Amino acid sequence: MPTMSEKILAKASGNDEVEAGDIIIANIDVAMTHDLTGPLSVQSFEKIGAEKVWDSTKIVIPFDHQVPADSIDSANNHILMREFVKKQNIKHFYDVNAGVCHQILPELGHVVPGEVIVGADSHTCTHGALGAFATGIGSTDMAMVFAEGNLWFKVPETNRFNITGELNRNVYAKDVILHIIGEMGADGSTYKACEFAGDAVSDMSVSDRMVLCNMAIEMGGKTGLVEPDKKTIEYVEKRSNKPYEVFKSDLDSPSLNIIDIDVDDLEPQIACPHNVDNVKPVSEVDVEIDQVFLGSCTNGRLSDLRDAAKILKGNRIANGTRMLVIPASKEIYLKALDEGLIKIFVEAGALVSAPCCGPCLGGHIGIIGPGEVSLSTSNRNFKGRQGSSDGEVYLSSAAVAAASAIEGRIAAPE
Repeated sequence: MPTMSEKILAKASGNDEVEAGDIIIANIDVAMTHDLTGPLSVQSFEKIGAEKVWDSTKIVIPFDHQVPADSIDSANNHILMREFVKKQNIKHFYDVNAGVCHQILPELGHVVPGEVIVGADSHTCTHGALGAFATGIGSTDMAMVFAEGNLWFKVPETNRFNITGELNRNVYAKDVILHIIGEMGADGSTYKACEFAGDAVSDMSVSDRMVLCNMAIEMGGKTGLVEPDKKTIEYVEKRSNKPYEVFKSDLDSPSLNIIDIDVDDLEPQIACPHNVDNVKPVSEVDVEIDQVFLGSCTNGRLSDLRDAAKILKGNRIANGTRMLVIPASKEIYLKALDEGLIKIFVEAGALVSAPCCGPCLGGHIGIIGPGEVSLSTSNRNFKGRQGSSDGEVYLSSAAVAAASAIEGRIAAPE
């Protein structure tokens, strides 16, 4: 009677079965680090005396956090990582033009169901949307993965969110996950696997499921997961030729806790400063904004750009408000160009940037100053997350972001 996570971790550790609470050593299928966390991993790898990575075909290194290099330090980090890639003959290296790591890994076929995926980035849980056990680890842990190809885990219990009902117009996956985080709290799923299931999830695209899994970490989750279905398989087989295995949870598992969520009456949600679980319906939030950020590994996908462009077309961004649009990958950027979405954004007054993380970590382009207010489609709104610690960050869906850019204040798409 194991859960999905227990089945994947049993296979990865060579056991017939494992139970929640067990400590296991699991073989890693994909290890990802990027330009911000990678240098410490490389330095730790060299410090322990390792000479060769365990498998140069299973390591993925994208540059996305500080691209193009915005300081001498970041330029030096890029140089260090490029040298490591060359020395270790890393097969899957994506330089400054590829996009955000959590978008390009599934997009370029590095993620398939049943795998164990680790990344030196907390939002690695995004990849569970394809039925993998994916989780973030520290940079020094990544050094050991580079050397040995395995890592210890405590097998997690599972919170399974049974999401039912039909989403209203202009209500999206982002609103669903913000609502769940608001109900559960920032520690409501600490070290638990967060499964997203139910009719509402079945109706969602793979991109929307990535939104749910991406933010599992914001309620303390070890990973986010969606059981693979026909949509998953079609997505994977278009992008990857790797073998895969589909696992699903047994609903009578003793480590499975089912939480019912009805979204029939859900309205757009806003996470208010300075915590992701400080969630309110948009109708209760009336705040003037200085900046709107549309992008990130949460909501920088083509569907998000389409949702925003539909609202912005023929409209202008409010005076005194600036809008930054950053597609999550080169593939998305090119498709947005072909569909005329970029033209809509530029004509509305937005600034469109090349694929990267943008202002999401507060150290790159588009940061806010003291006293300024940002509305963002990203996943965190802690103090200083997008620049000044004296600024404020609100989180929303792409549709709310577009409507708010027109109004100059947080507003529903209606």
